[in-house]
Amino acid sequence: MSTHARLALGVALLLTVLAAVQWSIGWPQLLAPWRSLDPLALALAAVLTLLSYLARTLRLYDYFLPATAGGLGACLKLTLLHNLLNNLLPMRSGELSFPLLLHRYFAVPLPRSLAALLWFRLMDLYALGLIALMAIGDHWLPAGWLAPLAVAWLALPWLLLTVQERLLPRVARRLPEHWRARLAQARTGLPRTPVALMRAWFWTLFNWVVKLAVFAWILILFAPLLSPAVALLGAIGGDLTSVLPVHGVAGAGTYEAGVMAALLPFGVPAAQALMAAVNLHLFMLGLSLAGGALALALRHDVPTAGMLHHG
Repeated sequence: MSTHARLALGVALLLTVLAAVQWSIGWPQLLAPWRSLDPLALALAAVLTLLSYLARTLRLYDYFLPATAGGLGACLKLTLLHNLLNNLLPMRSGELSFPLLLHRYFAVPLPRSLAALLWFRLMDLYALGLIALMAIGDHWLPAGWLAPLAVAWLALPWLLLTVQERLLPRVARRLPEHWRARLAQARTGLPRTPVALMRAWFWTLFNWVVKLAVFAWILILFAPLLSPAVALLGAIGGDLTSVLPVHGVAGAGTYEAGVMAALLPFGVPAAQALMAAVNLHLFMLGLSLAGGALALALRHDVPTAGMLHHG
């Protein structure tokens, strides 16, 4: 499918969501619950979501040391802009901002930043899988299986680290010289030690636990009969749609479909699931826009020492 066709489909998805909400619920009815929500609860949810953004910032800062040394503010700005563009632009095109901004702020070579971005996304999917396993374990797994499966799942990153350390040098020996040099540069974007992997994994898991807990809470605010485990799966379903090649404008349509696909099998009425999904999406987009506005106010000056020691 061409880019223009996917963009047209994305716009069609947005229009479909707008029409579906108006036909099945009505926009005034869908937005009405916001007036009855506790402002302090919403403020706490917003602060906790921003805390998850800070966890992503710290993962970025720590992962690219010493290039990022002294540039925590620039890392926060990069994280907020990357998050905003990812949520607004279609077909994952917002991902391109990550390597471009890393190169602009810290002179990190593109092969290194692209390899790191791929590793970050693998860790994100891995964390989502672990949290989903914990949420559905009691429903679908035989008694006593959850703990050993969780332990096995936790061991996978170290297995991947071992595989890439042994496999990539063998692959490199079979490549032409110019491709070998590019692969060597890309390998600098992968974790090289178990300690580096452990730190990146900690910030990844911290980010997703906080973010998904908040998003599950928002779903429950709009659908009070949801259990915490089912609401957690709904939040995961929405985030998993980010890997799809086609999105509505700002994720409209695909995000709601992901949330509903996780909620409906547990007997949640379709209208209630749609209301909760749309309002969660509005909460997420609102915070993304607020984060983007904050990013524009942040400076991204990086100490000279940090620029000189990249690599």
